[in-house]
Amino acid sequence: MKRIFTLSFIIFSPFITLQSWALPSCPSNQNAYKDNCFGIYSWGDGEKYIGEWKDNKFHGQGTYTYASGSKYIGEFKEGKKHGQGTYYFVSGDKYVGNYKEGKKHGQGTYYFLANNKSKGDIFVGEFKDGDFNGQGTYTWANGSKYVGEYKDDQMHGQGTYTWEDGIKDLGEFRNGKLNGFAIRYDKNGNILKEGIWKDDE
Repeated sequence: MKRIFTLSFIIFSPFITLQSWALPSCPSNQNAYKDNCFGIYSWGDGEKYIGEWKDNKFHGQGTYTYASGSKYIGEFKEGKKHGQGTYYFVSGDKYVGNYKEGKKHGQGTYYFLANNKSKGDIFVGEFKDGDFNGQGTYTWANGSKYVGEYKDDQMHGQGTYTWEDGIKDLGEFRNGKLNGFAIRYDKNGNILKEGIWKDDE
């Protein structure tokens, strides 16, 4: 879960705002103090930031390209990802949603598209401190789906898991497995099992 091209930013970035165009250019010396301006900073390892600055920190709209090839396009506050943004991982995965103090936090969508697959798993829901936390829906590429509560990236709380073949588990999950009272239905809605579960059994 802890996974993360340089474009012509001014032409292509969907996050550029009219305010950015209104800001003056930052000093040409990239090591000079930057405040309420629009500029570029490059590091020797290939990392680069293009965007708005305030008090010599990334602040406002910007694009940060990592040495690995991953890229973040979106909002910054006091040097950290904060607000709405999109993170493109070098693996092909993508996250679109909210950030708080550098971490995924709030509503978001995570696309598991590793190795540039055209279709992968998708999670839509709440994040806290970078992990799935709160209500969410995880849809697997094979058609299976879980809708319910999450804690620390795992199914945890009340939820419904629908298997690829249509069988459905409705009940209490803990640490990613059925733990507590749950009912298993067949694809026609008939009860197959009902009772207290422990670790999916």
